[in-house]
Amino acid sequence: MRSTLQQRLLPLLVPGLILATWFAVTSGDDFTAQVLVPPAAVLDSFNELLASGELADHLRASLSRLLLGFGIGSGLGLGFGILLARSALVNAFAGPFFQAVRQVPSIAFLPMLILLLGVDEGFKLAIVAKAAFFPVALATHDAVKGISKGWLEVAAIYRLSPLRVLFRLILPATVPPVLTGLRLGLTRAWIVLVAAELMAAENGIGQMMEMGRQMFRIDTVMVGVALTGLIGFALDQGVRLAERRLVRWKAV
Repeated sequence: MRSTLQQRLLPLLVPGLILATWFAVTSGDDFTAQVLVPPAAVLDSFNELLASGELADHLRASLSRLLLGFGIGSGLGLGFGILLARSALVNAFAGPFFQAVRQVPSIAFLPMLILLLGVDEGFKLAIVAKAAFFPVALATHDAVKGISKGWLEVAAIYRLSPLRVLFRLILPATVPPVLTGLRLGLTRAWIVLVAAELMAAENGIGQMMEMGRQMFRIDTVMVGVALTGLIGFALDQGVRLAERRLVRWKAV
C-alpha cells in the first residue's frame, strides 16, 4: 500500500517543486511582473479566457486541425508503410527518399509550406499530416518486416487473397508497434501544430500565445504553454491506455 502511494505521488514531486519555486520567486518585493507573473495571475487569466469563451474557441480550432491532419497523415503512413515493406519496387523507388525526408524536422518545412499553400487551413493540415505520417509509416514498415516468414508462407499455401492477408495477418500482427508509431505521430503532430499556429493562424492555442506575446500578456502566454503540455500529455496517455488494452486483448 505504501509503495503504491509513493508511486502515485512521485510523479507530482517535480511539478510541485517547480510550482513552489515559481511561487517563491514571484513573491519577492523586488520582482518584476513583466518577466514572470505569479501563479495566481496565470490562474486568473485562465478563468478569464474560459469565462469569455475565447479559450473554448481556440481549443476547438486546434483540436479539430489536429484530428483531421493526424487522421490524414496516419492513414497515409499506415498504407505507405505496408507498401514499403511488401513491395520491392516501392521500396527501391521510394525507400531512399522516405529515409532522407524523415530526417528533416517538421518545423523546418513551415516556411516552405507557407510559401506554397499560404496561411490558410491547408497549410496547418499539411504540416500536421507530415508530422504524423513519418512515425506511423516507419513503425508500420518495421512491424510488417518483422512478421514471421512462416506465417506468410502459410497464407500463400492456402492461397489467401491480398485483402485477407492484410486483414487476417498483417494488421493484427502489427498492432503494438503501429500503436507506438501512432502515439509518437500524435504527440509530434500536436507540437508542430502549435508551432504553426504561432507563425500563422487566426485562432488556436498557438495563436492565443502569440497574441499574448504581442500584448505583453505573459499570463496568457503561460496559460497557452500549460495547456500545450497538458493536452500533449493527455494525448500520449490516451494512446498508451488504448495500446495496453489492445495488446492485452490480443494476448487473450
